[in-house]
Amino acid sequence: MSSTPQVAPFSPSPANQQTIGIAVVGTGFGQKVHIPGFQAHPRTQVVAVYHRNIEKAQAIAQAQNIPYACDAIADIVSLKEVQAVSIATPPFLHYEMAKEVLQAGKHLLLEKPVTLNVDEAKELYFLAKSKGVIATVDFEFRFVPGWQLFSELLSQDYVGNKRLIRIDWLGSSRADASRPWNWYSQKDKGGGALGSLGSHTFDYINWLFGPVRRLSAHLTTAIPQRPDSNTGELQPVNSDDTCMLMLELADGTPCQISISAVVHAPRTHWLEVYGDRGTLVLGSENQKDYIHGFRVWASQPGKQLTEIEIPNRLIFPKNYADGRISAFLRVVDQWVQGIDQGEEVVPSLREGVYSQLLMDLSHESNMKSNWVDVPSLEEILGI
Repeated sequence: MSSTPQVAPFSPSPANQQTIGIAVVGTGFGQKVHIPGFQAHPRTQVVAVYHRNIEKAQAIAQAQNIPYACDAIADIVSLKEVQAVSIATPPFLHYEMAKEVLQAGKHLLLEKPVTLNVDEAKELYFLAKSKGVIATVDFEFRFVPGWQLFSELLSQDYVGNKRLIRIDWLGSSRADASRPWNWYSQKDKGGGALGSLGSHTFDYINWLFGPVRRLSAHLTTAIPQRPDSNTGELQPVNSDDTCMLMLELADGTPCQISISAVVHAPRTHWLEVYGDRGTLVLGSENQKDYIHGFRVWASQPGKQLTEIEIPNRLIFPKNYADGRISAFLRVVDQWVQGIDQGEEVVPSLREGVYSQLLMDLSHESNMKSNWVDVPSLEEILGI
C-alpha cells in the first residue's frame, strides 16, 4: 500500500535487449498519446495500427511511418513483428479485443476502464496469467511526480492515524450541452464520469490507502440529452456525468468523493488527507492538462499549510505538448521491465479487476440507494 513505483529513466537499448514491436489499437487517445509515447520510448517501436476503417488505418500508418495498417484484430496478432498490443478503444470494445490479443500470446497494455463488468475483467486477468504474458493498465496517476511524493509522505506516516479523506475531481470536459452524443453518453457502452474518472480514482485509493470495506454511490446526469452528430436530433443520455461517493476503507477511514465532468471549477483535482499528526493536500488547478500542475502541501496541527517541493528524482525527464505522454511513458517503462523479466507488473489486470469491482458496486449502490459491502480482491479472484 502506497509504495512509489520506481521511475528510473530508460537508457538506450543494450545489445541484448530487443526492441518490442507494438500494435496500437484505437486511434483517438491512441493517436494522441499511445503512438507518440511508444515512438519516444527507446525500447518500443510501433509496427502496426488498427482502425475499423482500413482507409483511415492506412492514412494514419502512412502519416506516422508505421509499416502495417489493419482493420481486424486477427490480422494484428498474426503479424510476427508484433510482440505486444496496446488497446485504446472505447470501453465496450475492450473485452473482446483484449481476449483475442491475450489468446494469441501477445503482451497487453489496456486503457481503463478495462471492461464493462468485473466478470469480464477477471477472465482477462486469468487468461493473461495462463498465457504467461505481461498485461498492464494505464493507471498513470501512480507515475505522476506530485502523486509519488504524496505517496512517499503517506508511507512515512506523516498524517498519523487517518481521520478523513476528501477527493474532488471536477472538470468541464462535458459541460457543453452541444457536445455530440456518442458512446460516452451510453451506460451500456461503458460511458460516463464513473468509468472515465472514477476508474482512476478507485485505483489510486487502493494504491495510496488500501482496500475498501463498503461504499455508497449517487450517480446523476445533468445533461440528459445530446445532439446526434449526423442528424442533429437530440438523443437520450443514460450515463452519469456527476458521481457522489462515500467509502469506508478497510481500516475504517471515511472517504468522501465528488466527481463531475460538467462543472466549471477553479480547483480541478484535489486530494486531502487529515490525520491526528498532520494534513496532506495534493492538488492541481490545471484544467487543460490533468497530468501536470500537481503540487503538494503539508501541515502539522495548528500550523499553516506549506508547499513541499517535488524532488528532482521524481520529476519527468521530459515534457511533451500533450502532458499525458509523460506519465504514459512511465507506464510503458514499467511494462517493458515486466516483459524483460517475465514478471507481472503493477498496475496489472489485477488492479484493473479491483477498480472494475468498485465501479460495478457503485452502480449497484446507486440503483438500490443503499450502502453495499465490498468483498476483498482475494475473494473475487478466488485465491
